[in-house]
Amino acid sequence: MILFFLACLTLILGYVVYGAFVEKVWGITNAKTPALQHPDGVDYIPMPTTKAFLVQFLNIAGLGPVFGALLGAIYGPVCLLWIVFGCIFAGAVHDYLSGMLSLKHDGKSLIFLMETYFGKRTKYIALFLLVSMLLLVGAIFAKSPASMIAKLSHTSVWIWLSVIFGYYFIATLLPIDKLIGRFYPLFALCLLVSSVLLIGILFTKDVPLFLNFDLANHHPNGLPLFPLIFVTIACGAISGFHATQSPMIARCLTNQKYGRPVFYGAMILEGIVALIWATLGMCFYENSSALLTAVNQVDTGGVVSQISQGLLGQYGGLITIASVIILAITTGDTCFRSARLSLADFLKISQDKLPARLALTLLILTGGVILSLINVSTIWRYFGWFNQTLAMFTLWLATVYLYKAKKCFWISLFPASFMTGVSCAYIAYDKLFLNLGSIPAHWVGFITILISFLGFLLIAPKTIKRP
Repeated sequence: MILFFLACLTLILGYVVYGAFVEKVWGITNAKTPALQHPDGVDYIPMPTTKAFLVQFLNIAGLGPVFGALLGAIYGPVCLLWIVFGCIFAGAVHDYLSGMLSLKHDGKSLIFLMETYFGKRTKYIALFLLVSMLLLVGAIFAKSPASMIAKLSHTSVWIWLSVIFGYYFIATLLPIDKLIGRFYPLFALCLLVSSVLLIGILFTKDVPLFLNFDLANHHPNGLPLFPLIFVTIACGAISGFHATQSPMIARCLTNQKYGRPVFYGAMILEGIVALIWATLGMCFYENSSALLTAVNQVDTGGVVSQISQGLLGQYGGLITIASVIILAITTGDTCFRSARLSLADFLKISQDKLPARLALTLLILTGGVILSLINVSTIWRYFGWFNQTLAMFTLWLATVYLYKAKKCFWISLFPASFMTGVSCAYIAYDKLFLNLGSIPAHWVGFITILISFLGFLLIAPKTIKRP
């Protein structure tokens, strides 16, 4: 129990101390935000800060800090270190800088930012990769809840898939304050309340709570910590997916000073949720082997149900299944909305008129429907790597901006270099890529970190123009 609360306290102190430092490095001004400069009644809508915070939290969280943390818990208590320090020094920095860069550039999407700081050619690569990822995630989070509802109701999965895509169409098309701004804060609160309730009940049970804490790797199959745990626990520590969501809220903030609580703060809160579910995974089951066995037998969603039902009773499982369905659907619709905004930025099409918005919505959802009809399990296996690679590119983007603006670029250079090593080490290790084994992968990761870090310091003065 003490370790859990120390970890939570460290995250909160990280927000107070390091978050304030990052904000100071950025340098907030009194300039009008995009929401106040040109509200369009669709995407650029001033939103109360509390509501913006909760929507941002749900957008970036969803099932990520639940499923990822449970899978990371298989490695043992060492996973808590990555959640805490990864969140403070990498994930929250990533989310804050990507959100503030969007805020600075009129609420534009990551595609626009890539073009601005990496050159025009990169926008085509960014468009393909980002939109593909968003459509893939959206399709998965339509098909998964549709299958779950079909099993519970003994009806056709195609009926529920049609219903979910119908909702996605409405949510993607309507102004952000009609559905997302109105109901998502409530869903975010449900995620928080259920997580806190479960951990609270756990502490009343007679279970060991990290009495033998160590930094050892407890994975039953001996899978290496580096780079796998840094890819497994993404949303609870750092996730490139967040950079696709922040522009939506950047178009709704009414003051730059709200950037730290909304962008940095939402990531810290997500880290706390990840700590809760990692703790639940390690304490509810006897050991890592038992947790891994449960994951293999009933998948991660089933593990969530087992924990909830075991701590809350038979109704707990039903409540959790309903929560999983809601969180999956809310993740899916923000993917399609983000894809619409990204495509609109690329094509330079204003979204305040219904016909233009309708055309892009239909195009994007058609792609999502097609992906939901095919087997994307193999492609999905690449998502973890791609997600962290996107985080790497976003951090390098922030580093270039900070260097160019003569600000303390070290805050993003260190995590950018580290995530570069993680991405390259994963390519070297994983069977879907080079399959070189853990030791070569470790060397690849270490060398890549060193080369990227020193390379930037040597190349930046010659290639990046400063005012």
